[in-house]
Amino acid sequence: MAPPAETTSPTAPEAGRWARFFDGDVWHSFRTSPVAIAAALVALLCVVCALGADWIAPHNPMDLATLELADARLPPAWLAEGTRKYILGTDDQGRDILSALMYGSRISLAVGFASVLLSVAFGVAMGLLAGFVGGRVDAVIMRVCDVMLSFPAILIALLIDGVGRALFPNAHEALAFGVLIAAISLTGWVQYARTVRGSTMVERHKEYVQAARVIGVPRARIMRRHVLPNVLGPVLVLATIHIATAIITEATLSFLGVGVPPTSPSLGTLIRVGQDFLFSGEWWITIFPGIVLVAIALSVNLLGDWLRDALNPRLR
Repeated sequence: MAPPAETTSPTAPEAGRWARFFDGDVWHSFRTSPVAIAAALVALLCVVCALGADWIAPHNPMDLATLELADARLPPAWLAEGTRKYILGTDDQGRDILSALMYGSRISLAVGFASVLLSVAFGVAMGLLAGFVGGRVDAVIMRVCDVMLSFPAILIALLIDGVGRALFPNAHEALAFGVLIAAISLTGWVQYARTVRGSTMVERHKEYVQAARVIGVPRARIMRRHVLPNVLGPVLVLATIHIATAIITEATLSFLGVGVPPTSPSLGTLIRVGQDFLFSGEWWITIFPGIVLVAIALSVNLLGDWLRDALNPRLR
């Protein structure tokens, strides 16, 4: 009788990748770093609360029909006039602060992630092109980067917002998200382009790239299949840190009024609304959104710092 043929599970390669990951230096660095673990837990908690706001939040601050103006400016539950119905109190419209924070975090995280993804996609493409092709292409792209660095995201957002309101006067809410994402992306792609350009200029002179050129591999395929995977390490670190910067930029723009409308508040909008009541005794309206914003930005920055050290053998 012939021996039974060996069967290979389709998930064996995936299991092997996960096994190598858990045995690797990155996972060891993570589980031995209390700061990285704490930052990851805080970031995970914020993301879960933001994504699950429809199910976790005790109230829906976006539904204007459910708001009660009689409950406006109620303090947190542990103060004398507070109630357990609103754990962190209410704002001037009677919205539950805790629920508003969950929904507002979702908007801030969505704008931050979307702008970072656009910045990474465009910046990596421009950096690969500049570093691999060189010559006039490199010079033009780098001069564009120099010009973009001279314009802060806030100024670009104000410019885009003014032009957009003039062209589309009845599309303010839809325009607001586009303004935020475009403003952050237009100034954020430069650092990716410069980083990838420098790494690509090093990689293009290595033997594996020269061998691919000799056998006739197209230039676009060399950049996509061979060079790109080897330059993504610094990009991943930059993207992690840029998420925190993008969220803070979104909050700043929303605070200035160039953001989402008050009916769909982000963290920046909540802080802007609460500043009017900060010195009148209703400190919770602006303090709690500020704490959440700091917690998100700090946890993501700490994760970015850990990831930079974990991926750089010289810093271990």
